[in-house]
Amino acid sequence: MDSFSALIRTASHEQHVEAETSTFMSDLVGGRLGVAAYARYTEQLWFVYEALEASSGHLAADAVAGPFIRPELLRLPALERDLAHLRGPDWRSGLSALPATRAYADRIRECAERWPGGYVAHHYTRYLGDLSGGQIIRDRAERAWGFARKGDGVRFYVFEEIPNPAAFKRDYRERLDGVAADELEQQRIVTECKKAFALNTAVFRALGEEFPLTA
Repeated sequence: MDSFSALIRTASHEQHVEAETSTFMSDLVGGRLGVAAYARYTEQLWFVYEALEASSGHLAADAVAGPFIRPELLRLPALERDLAHLRGPDWRSGLSALPATRAYADRIRECAERWPGGYVAHHYTRYLGDLSGGQIIRDRAERAWGFARKGDGVRFYVFEEIPNPAAFKRDYRERLDGVAADELEQQRIVTECKKAFALNTAVFRALGEEFPLTA
């Protein structure tokens, strides 16, 4: 029988690929979109991580979600520094969430308040993705728009407190395998993972509509 971490990875693979290969993300990392599109994407991430991290304090003691609440993962301070660099000191005044982003953040909040297992699903899809594919985005952003290597503008992708991402991901998967959830609850968490990828893909779709490539 597959471990829970393998089950999650296999079950959500299709949605993961769909999110990674969305038109918007392909155009962004392919250098076909300008820095304004990157800034708008970073802005949407702020709403998602605000929802994830505003809840982390009260979930730290939870039997299911608690093992995943790790201070070295927190992204909000880095995102805010990036937004100040991209949009200037008054970045908060222009902050606006796309409807798809609002739906995504609302679902994270709902899980954080009512269903720790669901919160774990969103936590997994975001943070493990940032530690993996996020590094490709950082590299492309540095090259395309001249950000300092691992500096302001791309700090969101820099996990200074995780010197060995591969070891961290292994530890994270071990925590998933030891999650305090029976088989039925594990299946529900897997389903929520798929939903998380679908919500993320909807944000990419909305961004693609806002930043279409001019022919």
